[in-house]
Amino acid sequence: MASPLLELRNITKRFPGVLANDSVSLKLNKGEIVALLGENGAGKSTLMNVVYGLLSPDGGEVFVDGEPVELKSPRQAIDLGIGMVHQHFMLIEPLTVTENIVLGNEPTTAGVIDIRKARADVVEISERYGLAVDPDAKIIDLPVGAQQRVEILKALYRGARILILDEPTAVLTPQEVKELFGVVRQLVTEGLAVVLITHKLEEVMASSDRVVVMRDGKVVGETKPSDTDMSGLARMMVGREVVFRIEKKPTVCGDTVLNVRNLKVLDDRHLEAVKGMTFDICAGEIVAIAGVSGNGQTQLIEALTGLRKVEEGTISFLGNDITHSSARQTIDAGVSHVPEDRHRRGLVLEFDLAENMILGDHRKPPFTKRGIMDPQAIAQITEERVEEYDVRSPSIRIAAANLSGGNQQKLVLAREVGRNPELLVAAQPTRGLDVGAIEFVHSRILAERDSGKGVLLVSLELEEVQSLADRILVVFEGRIVKEFAAGQASDEELGYFMTGGGGTKLTENSDTEGGESNDA
Repeated sequence: MASPLLELRNITKRFPGVLANDSVSLKLNKGEIVALLGENGAGKSTLMNVVYGLLSPDGGEVFVDGEPVELKSPRQAIDLGIGMVHQHFMLIEPLTVTENIVLGNEPTTAGVIDIRKARADVVEISERYGLAVDPDAKIIDLPVGAQQRVEILKALYRGARILILDEPTAVLTPQEVKELFGVVRQLVTEGLAVVLITHKLEEVMASSDRVVVMRDGKVVGETKPSDTDMSGLARMMVGREVVFRIEKKPTVCGDTVLNVRNLKVLDDRHLEAVKGMTFDICAGEIVAIAGVSGNGQTQLIEALTGLRKVEEGTISFLGNDITHSSARQTIDAGVSHVPEDRHRRGLVLEFDLAENMILGDHRKPPFTKRGIMDPQAIAQITEERVEEYDVRSPSIRIAAANLSGGNQQKLVLAREVGRNPELLVAAQPTRGLDVGAIEFVHSRILAERDSGKGVLLVSLELEEVQSLADRILVVFEGRIVKEFAAGQASDEELGYFMTGGGGTKLTENSDTEGGESNDA
């Protein structure tokens, strides 16, 4: 019998105060997809970082093709045919697709980089694997789905036989997810082996050949999709029953919290990204923005939260004009913001949990008394919120960079909801979270709504939008093109308008099934 392509035996990895991997063993055979499933902080990414040479294990062995190997760097892993696509892409934005793919492995002629051959190589490999990319496009100009294809091509260009995908669909649209798994399945039929790290159980059921479940750094079970269901996988992950769709009370809409009129906002290239949006949010209501990534959502959120200049139009919050307020003034007014990119906007990764918990509030009571920060109060409140939001960390004094992505997200949520805002702007609030954590976050967002707060939810997850929203605003090319009341649109209908199927603008006084016309 042939040896496994990859085998891990009793891998152990410790960090200060944390046993991240506790004698983990795993096998990966040629031509199969193994889903590595587990809660946030279960040790999945740590294990794969050991395989990719980013971390050195404290114990155990790694075998490739039946031979023991010592992986001290990603270069060694790449030379052995191991490639990894990280949750946060490792691309250089000002460079082209071709330059990113060949970086470090550039073809040369007479000692000079042959960019023409590099481009031809990229075109050839993209056509061979059905990963369509523009070899001359700059990364900064590409949508997220195209950037991910570039990451996969980087690994394939370097001869990957083992491909590790860490949360590959976290920021993809349903259409992009379908395309991705079509490509992955083709790669597997050609003999590659894939490790899929994900929290999305429906993807595990649809795409994997085997499922390995981790909890608290250990492997707690292995199964096949044909032998279980999503509820069974969830129980293995979190050790209890999980509610996939939380029941919510009928909305009771109060006074208007947010009033946006004819808003126009430019992107970083000084092109119009938000093109005259008009909408309201009332107290006790969740309004969701649904759209394909790159249709003005980011610029809209940044304008509403004081992070980006408004070119035209007005933003009124609780009857006060905040159109040109700064981020600090917006927070002080009563707006909290869970950003779509927790690393860029949500956390200072070098700061510890307590320091991150007081960001934006460090000048205010109870964190400050008579103009001086109160370390005891800061520590007490941080401990309380960390416990309430199940942020798994051995101490509030470790750097946020040492938390798993899901625990980083829960830390941001704990801070923003902990402010007791009148409006919560939540962008991709469950990105990278496991099913148990998603259940918790959804319950907190609904609790904000039920306590009479306004919520603006921006999400690429249609299931999340459908589950939480009282109203859904579909955006396309910077405009609101359709409005639906809760439960009045299928995913297919939403997808139709998200991709421009209904035109690019609601007509005035149009009769929409999903709610009143909103001339955007």
